[in-house]
Amino acid sequence: MPDRGTRIDAHVKVLDDRVVARAKARGLDGIVYAPHFRRLPDVRERAEQFSDDDLLVVPAREVFTGDWRNRRHLLALGLSDPIPDFITFEGAMAELDRQDAAILVPHPAFATVSLTRPEIDAHGARIDAIETYNAKLLAHQNRRAGDIADDLDLPAFGSSYAHLPWTTGEAWTDFEGDLTTEADVVEAFKTATPRRVVHRSDAGHHLAGAVEFAHLAYENTWKRLDRMLLSGEDPTNPHGVFYEGRFDDVAVY
Repeated sequence: MPDRGTRIDAHVKVLDDRVVARAKARGLDGIVYAPHFRRLPDVRERAEQFSDDDLLVVPAREVFTGDWRNRRHLLALGLSDPIPDFITFEGAMAELDRQDAAILVPHPAFATVSLTRPEIDAHGARIDAIETYNAKLLAHQNRRAGDIADDLDLPAFGSSYAHLPWTTGEAWTDFEGDLTTEADVVEAFKTATPRRVVHRSDAGHHLAGAVEFAHLAYENTWKRLDRMLLSGEDPTNPHGVFYEGRFDDVAVY
């Protein structure tokens, strides 16, 4: 990777040939792939499929903690074992600690899906970075996230949070040094490697963000809730056979 540093779009939800092409066209060196409701082995397999010498795809999980009405999202990198959604926050943190994962806070203080500032403050010693720019969010929401990171003296990261392929590379985290492997990226987050949060600022950037924000309505329908929670075979249901009962005592459903 180039001496200019390593540009990582630190959170994307989709991955296909269009995403890879867009990432390379935007000058990225890597993306963090963390789709909703997919088990870690599947995420890792797809990440490996789309990684090449020009673009590193890092597998990750955005874990949904708590119930659907009051959930707290955690972005975890460097996982060795699968972890389900819809378990308690403390249960998730304990499992991520056990796996020595990098723990990131996406879209802080946003709606009912994010850690609040008091929660981030209370758990700051266990948090490796806070997202201070999310291309899906509005300007005042990103400013609030930046203020939280500054006030609590926690490292920052930025991402496109792309749920749509063409949003990839609208924002990224520019790390010092060459990060050539998944382990390098995880270590960079865990050791607070110097970095800058960068985003595009043209009209297309603002349009992409507006379309992504509108996409939230689709992401949060009761139809989707029913599909996820009423099926014991859902890939990240904590009672699923994949988890062998390990999370039954911290499941919220």
